[in-house]
Amino acid sequence: MRALDRKLLRDLWKMRGMAAAIALVLVGGVSTFVMSLVTYDSLQFTRNLYYQDHRFAQVFASLQRAPEAVADRVRAIDGVNAVESRVVAAARLDVEGFGDPVTARLVSLPDYGEPRLNVPYLKSGRAIAPRSGDEVLVSEEFAAAHDFSPGDTLLATIKGKRHRLRIVGIALSPEYMYAIPPGGFFPDHKRFAIVWMGREGLASAYEMDGAFNDICVTLQKGAVAQDVIDRLDLVLDRYGGLGAYDREDHFSHRFITEELSQLEVMATVFPVIFLGVAAFLLNVVISRLVALERDQIATLKAFGYSTVDVGVHYAKLVLTITVIGVAGGIAVGLWFAHGLGNVFATFYSFPWIEFRFEHSVFIAAVIVGALAALVGTVMSVRRAASVPPAEGMRPEPPAAYHATLIERLGFARKMSEPTRMIVRHVARQPRKSLLTIAGIAASCGILMITNFQRDAVDFMVNVQYSQSQREDLTVLFTEATPRRALYSVRNLPGVHAAEGFRSVPVTLRHKHY
Repeated sequence: MRALDRKLLRDLWKMRGMAAAIALVLVGGVSTFVMSLVTYDSLQFTRNLYYQDHRFAQVFASLQRAPEAVADRVRAIDGVNAVESRVVAAARLDVEGFGDPVTARLVSLPDYGEPRLNVPYLKSGRAIAPRSGDEVLVSEEFAAAHDFSPGDTLLATIKGKRHRLRIVGIALSPEYMYAIPPGGFFPDHKRFAIVWMGREGLASAYEMDGAFNDICVTLQKGAVAQDVIDRLDLVLDRYGGLGAYDREDHFSHRFITEELSQLEVMATVFPVIFLGVAAFLLNVVISRLVALERDQIATLKAFGYSTVDVGVHYAKLVLTITVIGVAGGIAVGLWFAHGLGNVFATFYSFPWIEFRFEHSVFIAAVIVGALAALVGTVMSVRRAASVPPAEGMRPEPPAAYHATLIERLGFARKMSEPTRMIVRHVARQPRKSLLTIAGIAASCGILMITNFQRDAVDFMVNVQYSQSQREDLTVLFTEATPRRALYSVRNLPGVHAAEGFRSVPVTLRHKHY
């Protein structure tokens, strides 16, 4: 082993505590970078594959009621590829042993074969039998919240009439990956369910025989979604159309897309903070090491080691710490990605996660880690390599002292001696001072980001539930109800006050927007 390599190992052992701390900071930055990008790639790939395999629609529209023949007119619109007309209804469920009200969104499925669009993913059980009036599939989250399994029964109130429904399967759907109850703010799987029911049985219970009140569409390649939406609105207008919208504005899809965008931001912001701290620490350590080993560097050069040899020696020291940090960061990042991916899969009802490990992510992690190390130490390494032997044998000359700008402006008279010494030290070493300030700021930024996120959520919850939605209970009607219904609600035991409101969808336009 070369003498410089032995010196490198001894230096690393002497500064093992500091080297471990720097490596751990690098692990934090690189692992966050790898975790965010691997999770983002995996979720995006899985979501797109799920949408494709289960034929998630591209345009959606709800209406009051239209005869089935209107669906043929929708199919004739230029750019439309496939159409699925459905009956969608609200219902109240009675769950044995659960006292709180439970609402459900009932979605019809064709009596024969699977739907053309928005095909449910069957997790367990079987599909609904043809022309069955009482068999249903229920969403997996609702089934898990109440420990339902195929063979159990539900009591449902649909349009004022009670129906006994038999669960034959547990399912998921790309349409309801993020399902919240009407008027809700977060998913509530104990009190809200997605229920799929045969078309004939649901149409009969909801008085929608031979008609539909919901339709979804996929587009031909090259078709413009807005053109199809405009024509679809014209067709459905006379049937109480509530306004068509494309996938980008679909509630579930929008939530997931925004979450994926946040992962991209996380892959940028958090690593920059961690790597900034690591660069600062490396700069401090290498600068101090060079100052302490000034005479050793001079001796090495006197014995024939070149400037390049000395520079490479200190660069190896930096790179060894960096390699340990980057390797650990990649390993920890992959572990975190598995955990975070499973959290997303559970919260957003992914049926599976297809983890993808792109080589570009790992290459980028290595480059980012190496860059942070070089930025923090390049000047120190250069200074170490350029010390002449004769000069290095002597102690470092004292700094040139002169009055700083603050002293020349007259502020020094108002300062104590210790304060004046501090100000002079900062002013005479501006680059070092700025790096110190940047490192401390970055480390504080880590605490600020995590605390800010917690406080932001607390603030939103406070505004939503303490200032905006101040009610203890919300009663939603499936159709517009006369104002006199408020008297009945106010007379219920325990009711202090009741306020009625009506919510209707509208389209807002300004110029061409």
